[in-house]
Amino acid sequence: MSSPSFQLQEFAQRVSPWLRDPHAESGVVVSCRVRLARNLKDYPFSPKLKPAQAIEIAKLVRPHLENAELDGETRWIPMEESSLLLRLVLRERHLISRDLAPSEEAGHVPQGRAVAFGQREGLSVMVNEEDHLRIQSVSPGFALDSARNAAVELDQFLEQRLPFAFTEKLGYLTGCPTNVGTGLRASVMLHLPALGLVRPELEKVFTAAQRTGLAVRGLYGEGSRAAGDFYQISNQVTLGRTEDSLIEDLRALVPVIVSYETKVRDALFEDQKAALTDRIMRAVGTLRTARNLATEAALAHLSSLRLGHALGVLPKASLALFGELGVQAQKGHLQAMISDVNTEELLPASQRDALRAKLLRTKLATLGETG
Repeated sequence: MSSPSFQLQEFAQRVSPWLRDPHAESGVVVSCRVRLARNLKDYPFSPKLKPAQAIEIAKLVRPHLENAELDGETRWIPMEESSLLLRLVLRERHLISRDLAPSEEAGHVPQGRAVAFGQREGLSVMVNEEDHLRIQSVSPGFALDSARNAAVELDQFLEQRLPFAFTEKLGYLTGCPTNVGTGLRASVMLHLPALGLVRPELEKVFTAAQRTGLAVRGLYGEGSRAAGDFYQISNQVTLGRTEDSLIEDLRALVPVIVSYETKVRDALFEDQKAALTDRIMRAVGTLRTARNLATEAALAHLSSLRLGHALGVLPKASLALFGELGVQAQKGHLQAMISDVNTEELLPASQRDALRAKLLRTKLATLGETG
């Protein structure tokens, strides 16, 4: 259904290389993402695009994205030719959004929608989502400049070949008014388990972000819930702001949140060491023995393991492994890893829960024995 060279099972079994980057061994900052919204001149914005126009845009931009050789070689996946399972896996990898293609139910996907990404999945482009092009760059850890530079480089490559909708007065024109101007959205993924245990303290983070003009969102961005104590901090409005100022807002606030999370971790460990250690080791025991685990429960226990590593309770554990399992424990990956069949039929929840528990038992069989 996707390109002949694309093997879904192999793809699911090997998570994003940037996730296993040694620089991702951060106890709080997991990754950062920079996204640029761009539209082509002389075409209506995506909500008003006719099917023939959407197809025309996809045909126009595809050769340029392939020539850009994203991360070495561009993979192009049309949404209308992708199965429900493939779309779900791509969303779990943060390569596409729910708006680009439904990933929870089968059904017709509007023509002309596609995603292009490279081998390392650090660079990707959604075609005909809310905007004609959504350029995305992700880097491990707090490497905002790296993510931004990669996105800008691809943007400049495409702008030399495609006519973008731009005015001197407003900047880049976008489907949503809040993105007009630079079209830039920058976000940082944070793991905040200690603040999650002390809800009033977490609320202070939300308030501080809002006062700075930033938004706090869940694991999959706007409209999603937090899972596994992961939160995204991102800018909200781009009109009237420069790219530098938007990046600086994050650069100023994120270290404060990191310091706050670290202090709360240390305070909890000092005041409630026995209870916190017991919580972490119970998570180890559950993941090593459970026969059925729902997604949210698995992610919550993996969050406790990450916290255990940071506090020295599990010193030999691997954050890279926990990050990998956090992706592979989700329903699309679980099914894709046992079969390369592109299907519209998802396994029943009970079967997925058993597969999830087996995966975690196998991967974490020796965890805690030496820690």
